[in-house]
Amino acid sequence: MMDSIHNASDSLLTDFYQLTMAYGFWKSGLADKESVFHLFFRRAPFGGNHVVSCGLENVISHIGVLRFEPEDLEYLGSVTGNDGKPLFEEGFLTYLSEQEFRCNIDSVPEGTIVFPLEPMIRIQGPIIQCQLLETPLLNLMNFPSLIATKAARIRQAAQGDSVLEFGLRRAQGVDGAVTASRSAYIGGCDATSNVLAGKRFGIPVKGTIAHSWVMAFADETEAFRAYSKVMPNNCVLLVDTYSTIDGVEKAIQVGKELDEKGYRLSGIRLDSGDLADLSGKARDLLDNSGFPDVRIVASSDLDETIIRSLKARQASIDIWGVGTKLITAFDQPALDGVYKLSAIRTPGRDWEYKIKVSDQSAKATIPGIQQVRRYYRDDLYDGDVIYDLKTDLSAGCTLIDPSDTTREKTIGPDIHYQDLLVPIYRQGKLVYELPTIEEIRQKVQTEIRSFHSSVMRLTNPDTYLVGNEKSLNELKAKLTLQAGVKKREKK
Repeated sequence: MMDSIHNASDSLLTDFYQLTMAYGFWKSGLADKESVFHLFFRRAPFGGNHVVSCGLENVISHIGVLRFEPEDLEYLGSVTGNDGKPLFEEGFLTYLSEQEFRCNIDSVPEGTIVFPLEPMIRIQGPIIQCQLLETPLLNLMNFPSLIATKAARIRQAAQGDSVLEFGLRRAQGVDGAVTASRSAYIGGCDATSNVLAGKRFGIPVKGTIAHSWVMAFADETEAFRAYSKVMPNNCVLLVDTYSTIDGVEKAIQVGKELDEKGYRLSGIRLDSGDLADLSGKARDLLDNSGFPDVRIVASSDLDETIIRSLKARQASIDIWGVGTKLITAFDQPALDGVYKLSAIRTPGRDWEYKIKVSDQSAKATIPGIQQVRRYYRDDLYDGDVIYDLKTDLSAGCTLIDPSDTTREKTIGPDIHYQDLLVPIYRQGKLVYELPTIEEIRQKVQTEIRSFHSSVMRLTNPDTYLVGNEKSLNELKAKLTLQAGVKKREKK
């Protein structure tokens, strides 16, 4: 489990309005009203149709130490309103200090493929606690899921070649770097250059040399020879400091000297130029010199699009070092995950289902206490239904496409299925056994293979059927209509 990058309490890792709302709930006598929230995203990133869920372990870590320390309460007590007086009453601060987490949380396991509008996390409990978790849960899920998804795409583009994550120096701060390295490994990278992430999570660490090593010596051969002496069992030489082909020839010379000492040159790295052309020429030189096993590593602002292009040109590259465009999710730097209230009740009474209706229809939410059921045939996933927990699906169900209600599909009772949201907390107690990072990483690849290849392809993927269960869709339409009537009555 990831420990905190910082030593300070994380209870104030939230937006200020979460605390003002929490104060409002407490002041209005609503703090213990029971509520249900769902965390989901509206649009898939990178021109794809899905996201690799990632970040649950960090959510568990955050909740496990969640408490308001005396210095947190002291700070909140110092915050003033527009009149210069304390914004929060002392009684509210005392209330926060005495809070014990008592929510139920269900989540899809890390590594699960999820689609737009499907809940990744469902949280049920006192509304004040659920509200205070909104910002940290989104923070802890959005970025890791984005990076894991990007890494999975890069892994697919590499077609079985090894992929190394080299992004630390371009990452968005220390926490962004460590989080991204873990997420990239889960998504499919084989190793990282980030030594801190390697230590914390047990991720293999890899690296070569920089141009500064070569430039620190009188000539390239001397630089290569010196490195081969200090790292004879891990010798990968960067060959493009001056002239790439000349560098390859000098690497071969040093490789022969290593052979004489009982070692073997591990590889060469290309970091600039026409990688397809240069890798082909380098491969020929290596093969003709008795080094067919020496691997060619490529870097230089790679992503899935460039890797696919180089693959199409039959580049002779064995290992892909991907940095900036992975670690920063360069072409889409944020996942639009949201966290919305869907049900509320006074403890012991019936649920009142809630819906957010917007002038933008795409931002309308789904009411109820939701679960996702994934159906499969012949080891391939066949469709997902979002349904309310009170609905019995034992006789089968009908899925309604939320983006086109004329599209529907009926699924019989004998189709195999799995429910994606699994118990994580019950009454504030952790009931989930965390998998290892290797198990999560393997799950991602298993999930990808469980969808038809046309659904998982990188460009113009086929639509995978995700729909609301018919009665849930009818409830959404009813509540939407009622909300519209109320809106018109207020005018």
